[in-house]
Amino acid sequence: LDIIIGSITFTGSIIASGKLQGLIAGKPIIVPGGQLVTIALAAVTVVGALLLFVTGTPNLLIIVVILAAALVFGVTMTLPIGGADMPVVISLLNSFTGTAVAMAGFVIDNPVLIIAGALVGASGAILTKLMADAMNRSVMNIMIGGFGGGDDAAGAAAGPGGSVRSIGADDVAIQLAYAQHVIIVPGYGLAVAQAQHAVRELADLLEERGVDVKYAIHPVAGRMPGHMNVLLAEANVPYPQLKEMDDINPEFARADVALVIGANDVTNPAARRPGSPVSGMPILDVDQAKSIVVIKRSMGKGYAGIDNELYTNEKTGMLFADAKDGLASLTAAVKAL
Repeated sequence: LDIIIGSITFTGSIIASGKLQGLIAGKPIIVPGGQLVTIALAAVTVVGALLLFVTGTPNLLIIVVILAAALVFGVTMTLPIGGADMPVVISLLNSFTGTAVAMAGFVIDNPVLIIAGALVGASGAILTKLMADAMNRSVMNIMIGGFGGGDDAAGAAAGPGGSVRSIGADDVAIQLAYAQHVIIVPGYGLAVAQAQHAVRELADLLEERGVDVKYAIHPVAGRMPGHMNVLLAEANVPYPQLKEMDDINPEFARADVALVIGANDVTNPAARRPGSPVSGMPILDVDQAKSIVVIKRSMGKGYAGIDNELYTNEKTGMLFADAKDGLASLTAAVKAL
């Protein structure tokens, strides 16, 4: 069992890492006959394990077959899962890692490994369940494939049309400086640019002007569980300002400005429309704010592989810039007012 779980975790983690770093396409990769291959690999692995258990003696050939089948199973299990689901998959793989460590502890009679592995395995399993629930899906639904990919053309055609409105830093600075309530929505773009300190500086500047600033944290924003929380904590953002999705969504309607920094799929209103590739995914209700500003380098799509309808909303202004540079220009513009 230790070999099986460890092998699945190893190759699964490699695929997940490749998708997160862009080395492998973020869309689900469907292998021809993939389900049959996966079932066959699982059957070979289980039968091999049973043979070892029944015979009670180690057989090198059977062990090698089990190892190979488990390694390939890890690949075929992870490839069909879309990039938007990777945070949940990473959490699940962490749970597998802990389980493998605990089993290794039993094999070599090491209590430290048993305890540490059990803690990691249990916490990973709990986090996986919580994140899946936050996305309004089951773990099984994620593992057999769902949103995180989909038909780009269908997704685009189903949504309302509109044009993108570009906006300058000076205009955004005026909106922010004279607003009463501002909600900041961080995403992966913030992490890539390492702009957590820049956003804290801008928020502090706005608070000095009497603006109420809060941060909207989506449970799967970024590329791993708790990604945004860790980044903002590093910048010493006051914890009370960090609001979870369910708590902050009702406040968007009274927000004067919603400032989206590198967040994509978690803000896409298409999730509310049946038939969309991201239909059913809980999102931050950014489109309910009175004014919306998105800091983004380009009009590139998120891991779900569809256009974000928020960008063509008549209330949205796009500030095309790297997150760190864009925030720096906003800070300078606010100071100049």
